Amino acid sequence: MINLDDTHQKVHFVGIGGVGVSAIAEILHNRGFIVSGSDAKSSQITQNLEQKGMKIAYEHNEILVEGADFLVYTTAVGFNHPELARAQSLNIPCISRPDMLGMLMDEYEFSIAVSGAHGKTTTSSMISMALERTKMDPTILIGGEVKDLGSNARVGASQILVAEACEYKESFLSFHPHIAVLLNIDADHLDYYRDLDHIVEAFEKYVAGLPKDGILIYNGDDPLCEKVAKKASCETKLRFGMNPEFEYHPTNLGKNKKGYPTFDMNINGETVSISLSVPGYHNIYNSMAALATVTLVGTKASEAAAFLSLFAGAARRFDEQGEFNGAKVIDDYAHHPSEVKATLKAASELPHSKIICVFQPHTYTRTLELMEEFSNAFSDCDELIITDIYAAREKDLGKVHASELAAKIEAKGQSVRYIGPFNEILTYLKTIIAEGDLVFTMGAGNVCELGKYLVDGN
Repeated sequence: MINLDDTHQKVHFVGIGGVGVSAIAEILHNRGFIVSGSDAKSSQITQNLEQKGMKIAYEHNEILVEGADFLVYTTAVGFNHPELARAQSLNIPCISRPDMLGMLMDEYEFSIAVSGAHGKTTTSSMISMALERTKMDPTILIGGEVKDLGSNARVGASQILVAEACEYKESFLSFHPHIAVLLNIDADHLDYYRDLDHIVEAFEKYVAGLPKDGILIYNGDDPLCEKVAKKASCETKLRFGMNPEFEYHPTNLGKNKKGYPTFDMNINGETVSISLSVPGYHNIYNSMAALATVTLVGTKASEAAAFLSLFAGAARRFDEQGEFNGAKVIDDYAHHPSEVKATLKAASELPHSKIICVFQPHTYTRTLELMEEFSNAFSDCDELIITDIYAAREKDLGKVHASELAAKIEAKGQSVRYIGPFNEILTYLKTIIAEGDLVFTMGAGNVCELGKYLVDGN
């Protein structure tokens, strides 16, 4: 049995370099636990953890777990992992990252979990920044760096915790938050789920596990969210969206000088105005959900709206890296067709000469299962380059290749190039980038390195 009140314990993390695992490691370290971890390679995340005093080994060795009081592991590893297997043989308690997060969540009076296929990190970041800036002192564990806060994890002294609730492998079934935010439902993670119906079933199980006195805030414009909300066990259900009948809806939609969305929203009889510092129609939904959430835990709507207007975005979400040849270089984590379309649509509404996109497909399964959807997702870009698939957790079984995606897109009448090696992509980019262009590196893998090479010149 794991006792989180005993903060003198030693805890070892397998896969400590993952964004979700690293956030929990940082939280426990800040609470006084003696934290160690292992990962396959060094990264900015692991280096940051080391600087904070955590001991990390860049190998997977069964010796590393000896002396640990309990072990936390990423769900990306199997039970035959040497450290996990050794810990079990020594009767060291082992807990998955989702279960560990669920345990932490249960300790807070106001636990906030943000779920949905798209927008989790941005919305969680908006909520976190607004709560921190309004002195609500939240604890934060999310899947990307909040640029305004400089981290994806934070230990607060209040009874508020903000976390993402990811549906992959049904990991969010370990969570029973007081406030559940449901942004949207879409087909993804098809290496685990059979189909969209299977995904909907998982969301229904998740909301059915919410406490009776909890609150579900959901996107009323999404038919699948509406369907799932009917299964929620909590008594309070609140909708956000464009319908004036919803509890939270925008009025006076417009754009500011940058071309970013502006709108008003009425909360608790008070009308507040938001002028976003991030682009895209989808961010109207994200910011409505965030504003609704923070007011439910005691933040004044006017104060929260003012800080949300200053929100600069999450790392790797429409993240401006700098310039090359007078063009803006932007990195974006979009790796699902819906996300790609939303990001490029947002870009098309901004001043530009042409939009250039280098897209790195993420996982073989996603590329194969959503090939048709991907082939229609890039219509708002003028120059498209498809590079090799980033394998992530998968092995190449030879069922799909990035060049097939390029061919599928070309068959739809769009100009596209398949280029595998990054050095060849850089050489080509330097011949086509001109002043006024928007250049995107897009995907959840290491495609972001290309933008850094362009901006930094090395």
